Amino acid sequence: MLKTRVSFVIGALLASGICLAEDAKPAAAPAAPPANANIAVVNGVAYPLDLFRMFFLERLQDTQGQNNQTDPAFQQQVFNEFMTMVVAAQEAQKRKLQDLPEVAQAIEVQRLKVMSNAALGAMAQELKVTDDELKKAYEEVKKTAARTEFKARHILVKDEATAKKLIKDLEKGADFGELAKKNSEVSTAKTDGGALDWFDANLMPKPFAEAVAKMKPGSYSKEPVQTQFGWHVINLQETRTAEPPSFEDAKPQLTAVVQRQKLAVDVNKLRDAAKIELNEDVVKVAPKTDAAAPAAAAPAKKDEAKK
Repeated sequence: MLKTRVSFVIGALLASGICLAEDAKPAAAPAAPPANANIAVVNGVAYPLDLFRMFFLERLQDTQGQNNQTDPAFQQQVFNEFMTMVVAAQEAQKRKLQDLPEVAQAIEVQRLKVMSNAALGAMAQELKVTDDELKKAYEEVKKTAARTEFKARHILVKDEATAKKLIKDLEKGADFGELAKKNSEVSTAKTDGGALDWFDANLMPKPFAEAVAKMKPGSYSKEPVQTQFGWHVINLQETRTAEPPSFEDAKPQLTAVVQRQKLAVDVNKLRDAAKIELNEDVVKVAPKTDAAAPAAAAPAKKDEAKK
């Protein structure tokens, strides 16, 4: 039994196997393990390498790219976590904790999640997406992607009075870029004259966006514009209509979108076809109402009913 802490290399975890070593030196790239290879036998119970692979990949995803699968320290950490999980699960089995209702229910929830995801994955693989469906989706993308972008310069100052003075200087013929270099609170203005990259107004503070939307190219704001950053004097230079991505560039994303839409339809069909018997003592189902039907008449009063 291996009792010392192990350090190892998972150089080709998905393609082959792993290599364990009792020293800290990285091992050579491991040869492909035999089919159905185990990573370890713990208290007489064998644990497949594929099981560890899945656990390792889940942990890798949990880190959101902060770790690399070939990082020995991360490999060691995940292996130790796996071993801890194994021995703790074995202890739970000894104590027959799986018979506790809350534990059994938690296990069943996880089983349902895994089976559901497997079914959805298999159904998605079977879906065929046609070029006509992709082109239709692309037309919708083009409609929503059509927007105006702006190119502008601005001078940011701390108070309204200073902004108003700068506007008066512009009215007298002062150069906008020079005023920005001398007065703007933005450090880069000293070199770029307050220039901004092309931007979508929706991504700017609302007062700033509303101001540029009303301006014409070549003009500057006649009143200071206040945002959470301070007071702005804005010079709108150009506008353009943003071009959507080409059909070919958008095709992978469009395919995924159409697949999700078709999968949702198929899942709804499964639900509609399922025979579901609800326990109405637990689940109260609101009666269906016909919106087109007139409102139900109020019960007749006793004296009216006699007429």
